[in-house]
Amino acid sequence: MTLVQTQLRPADADSVHRPAVEVMEAAGPQVCDDMSVEVALAVMAAARTVRLVICDQDGQCTGLVTRTELAAVRDSSDYTDRVRLRDILGDHGSFASPVTTMAEAEHAMRTRRLGVLPVVDEQGSALGILALSR
Repeated sequence: MTLVQTQLRPADADSVHRPAVEVMEAAGPQVCDDMSVEVALAVMAAARTVRLVICDQDGQCTGLVTRTELAAVRDSSDYTDRVRLRDILGDHGSFASPVTTMAEAEHAMRTRRLGVLPVVDEQGSALGILALSR
């Protein structure tokens, strides 16, 4: 999948009313929540990505994790090789629907201090992601 840069600061007033599905990036690599932190970091390195979409056994999106977050967990004194992605997800349960407007998504991301927001369908499957531009 090819990732494209998404700019949530629209150039015109009509852009804020566009649905997320029109401007989202590809979801990128999706992995199961029972994956270990070390394996997830290896997947990220192989895929040359800085984030992974996390799914449960049923394929429903449960969150998103970044390389920085995984490195911090791995480098902590409490880390063991038994730590799984589901153990560290924390408050990553914010999602957008395909019909969420860009204005709503940007507001939610800024309020919750999220740099990235997964877009999921009615069944909870990841369709893509929205990323705040820096």
